[in-house]
Amino acid sequence: MGRFVWGSVVLGFVLFMAVPGAFAWSKEGHVMTCKIAQSLLEAEANEAVKNLLPDYVKGDLSALCVWPDQIRHWYKYRWTSPLHFIDTPDNDCSFDYSRDCHDSHDAQDMCVAGAVQNFTSQLLHYREGTGDRRHNMTEALLFLSHFMGDVHQPMHVGFTSDEGGNTIALRWFRHKSNLHHVWDKEIIAQALKDYYEKDLSLLLEDIQRNYTDGIWSDDVPSWSHCNDLSKCVNMWAKESIQIACKWGYEGVESGMTLSDDYFESRMPYVMKRIAQGGIRLAMILNEVFGDSQEGFAAAT
Repeated sequence: MGRFVWGSVVLGFVLFMAVPGAFAWSKEGHVMTCKIAQSLLEAEANEAVKNLLPDYVKGDLSALCVWPDQIRHWYKYRWTSPLHFIDTPDNDCSFDYSRDCHDSHDAQDMCVAGAVQNFTSQLLHYREGTGDRRHNMTEALLFLSHFMGDVHQPMHVGFTSDEGGNTIALRWFRHKSNLHHVWDKEIIAQALKDYYEKDLSLLLEDIQRNYTDGIWSDDVPSWSHCNDLSKCVNMWAKESIQIACKWGYEGVESGMTLSDDYFESRMPYVMKRIAQGGIRLAMILNEVFGDSQEGFAAAT
């Protein structure tokens, strides 16, 4: 898979600045994805991750997993904006890399599936010990961690005409929202409010119980296995568009009000995707930073 290497700007002071606004999983969604991943890292990978993080986060990857959303419209990082999502043909409910992974100018590989592969292959240089100056390893780690969350958010692999549900205006209980934001933020926020006393750690504990010894535990081995990263990322994107079709768009029209029925039936899918994103991110980081001799096929 002959992918080009995207340019990378040295982080410098930008990591130390807080910028409002989020455009993917809410902050909470990305935080949980990265906390799950870091909790599953093997010793060598955990050490590498901590070495790449700036000192002020004290080794906590989740503290910077929202960073790619915060800088995506900055001039130097504007090129990253198309990497957060995939537009697919309306109502086709499928993903095809050669057809769908491009930006609005038809530049190829410019989508979240391409981004996961690109930043993984950049991080492979860390283990190889190369001094390739095209790569900024800290940025690559943060982009990969964030985009693994994005590719698992079903509405980030949505329909082209409505921009992944962004133009489907509706009401969420009593306030205005849109379908994309419902999946990014509203379902997580409603779960925190209704069931977890707005305590993110309690929600995260529930998700972790579900995959350690609960309803998803038998599926974890398949989630954490990948021989060919290209095929795996394509599969994850296909999972997202299929969930978006069956559970995101189904029964939803612009102007309607979504409330308890939609929330209760969709919440399990949101939580499962957060778990899958975290477990699969850990799998990639363990492979990239570990000492496995097998590895998976990835662009280099």
